[in-house]
Amino acid sequence: MKKIVSLSISVILLVFGIKTQAQTSPKLENSLLWEVSGNGLSKPSYLYGTIHMICSSDYFLTDKTKKALESVEKLVLEINFSDPKEMSQMQQLAIGKEPLSKKLTPDQLAKLDAILKKTTGMAVQQVDSFSLLTVMSLISMKSFGCNDLKFYEMEFIEQAKKRNIEIGGLETVKEQFGILENAYTNDEMISMLEESASEETAKLVLAYKSENVDEMYDYTTDKKYTSDKTKKIILDQRNQNWVKIMPELMKKQSVFFAVGSGHLAGEFGVINLLRKAGYTIKPIWN
Repeated sequence: MKKIVSLSISVILLVFGIKTQAQTSPKLENSLLWEVSGNGLSKPSYLYGTIHMICSSDYFLTDKTKKALESVEKLVLEINFSDPKEMSQMQQLAIGKEPLSKKLTPDQLAKLDAILKKTTGMAVQQVDSFSLLTVMSLISMKSFGCNDLKFYEMEFIEQAKKRNIEIGGLETVKEQFGILENAYTNDEMISMLEESASEETAKLVLAYKSENVDEMYDYTTDKKYTSDKTKKIILDQRNQNWVKIMPELMKKQSVFFAVGSGHLAGEFGVINLLRKAGYTIKPIWN
C-alpha cells in the first residue's frame, strides 16, 4: 500500500494538471524514450517518460525501452522506491500533521466528502488522519477505472534488481512531499479533485500509448486548474534541479532516467534544458 500511495502521489501531476502559458519550445517527436549523448559522455544515457501507473490492460513496454534498460549501468527514478528508508519516510508523511477535520474549513470538508463518496465510496471521516495529498493520490488511482494497476517504476526496479545494477533517485520522498504541499493551497487541491474525471484520465492514457510527449505536456499544464506559481514549483524548478544532478551521474556511467512524461517537453522541460547544457538528445523509435 505504501508504495502505491507514493507512486500515485507522483501521478497527481499527470492526472490533474497545472496551469502555464502556451509551450514556446519546438515540438518534440512522438517518443517516450530519448538518447542522451555528446558533451564529453563516453557512453550514451537514456531518458524515459512514464505515466507512473496504468491499468494492466493498457500497460506496455517497447522493445526499444527494454534494450536501453538492459544496456545501462544504473537506473535513476524521481524517487528511489527500492530504498526502505524512503518507503518508511513516505509512510510517515502519508499521515497528516493534523486531522483533516481541523485542517480544513467546514465548506472544504463538505466538498471533499462529496468527492470521496462519488469517486471511492468512502466518507471523509475514514481518511481524517491522512494528509490531503494522500487523499488526492487515492482518488487519482480511482480515476483509472480498474483494480489491477501496474507501476512503471516498480517494473523498472524489478528489472534493475535482476541485473544487479545500482538504483538511485533525483529527489527524496520528503522533498517531493514538501514541493507538492508548497505548490497548492487547500482550495486549489479540492478544486482539482472536483475537476477530475475518468474521461480525462482516459485521454491521458491514450496520449501516453501514442508516445505523444507534447500532448502529455499539454495535459499536465492545462490552464483550468492552478497558478503559474504552481507550475514553476512543480515542473520548472524541479526540472532545473534534476538537470544539475544528471551530468555528474552520466559522466560516471550509462544511466536510464525514468521521470514523469510531463517533465520532458516545454521550454523548461528536461529535454530542452539538457540540449541547452550542450547534450545531444534524440528520440529512439526502434
